[in-house]
Amino acid sequence: METMDNRPSIGIPMRIEVATDRFYLSRYYSEAVEAAGGTPLQISLIPKVDYIESVVDGLDGILLPGSDSDVDPLRYGQQPHPQLGSVHALKDETDLLIIAAAERRRIPILAICFGMQVLNVARGGTLIQDINAQVSGAIKHEQGVPRDRPSHKVSLMGDSRLGRIATVEEAIVNSHHHQAVANLGEDLVAVSWSSDGIIEALEDPRRDRFVVAVQWHPELGWREDQLSQRIFKAFVTEAKKNINETSRLASAGS
Repeated sequence: METMDNRPSIGIPMRIEVATDRFYLSRYYSEAVEAAGGTPLQISLIPKVDYIESVVDGLDGILLPGSDSDVDPLRYGQQPHPQLGSVHALKDETDLLIIAAAERRRIPILAICFGMQVLNVARGGTLIQDINAQVSGAIKHEQGVPRDRPSHKVSLMGDSRLGRIATVEEAIVNSHHHQAVANLGEDLVAVSWSSDGIIEALEDPRRDRFVVAVQWHPELGWREDQLSQRIFKAFVTEAKKNINETSRLASAGS
């Protein structure tokens, strides 16, 4: 059994319900992190550098969750497509500050759905603003309910961090997105695709950091799905290394 001292702290930025001015977060992100051995901590959407820096200072990993909104296309140099969804500047700004703070510290990042998209934008990449309107021959990527139902296949690059985590070269995943990654951001490589060529996962190939992003929602299937469990366990295991490194440095300085 994990003790509190051995549980890495995983920060998860919340989302905003604009109509009611409420921060919220689906329960499954926190439950999946806890089940994998981490301590989930929710981050308020306050886009102030000093606040974000102080929060990230106490964290061992960042989980960037999905969202019912889209990244503002002005952030990657495009005008809004007619099928662009809602845009929440408060969320975009906070997520980007969190990503910057995490990357400076080289703490592990797991990005899911919208999280993968905003990560790609943070690295200088671009997005497909609406798959149905902009990708010829696209399969259905917005499956609806039940949300945890695996709905389409993805291929996984075997010689990649995600491929080694998955231990398979093909999986069936759920799908809840109308946007996708277009041009890759700096130091990001595609490691998974759907049959229509949509990028389904990214990672940073550098060995000195853990940055993995998936377009599907592993938090929805974590109780039964082995791939989901493997992804969260690998992420939390990497985050736990920060605890061990901090303890080592503290011991060396005493």
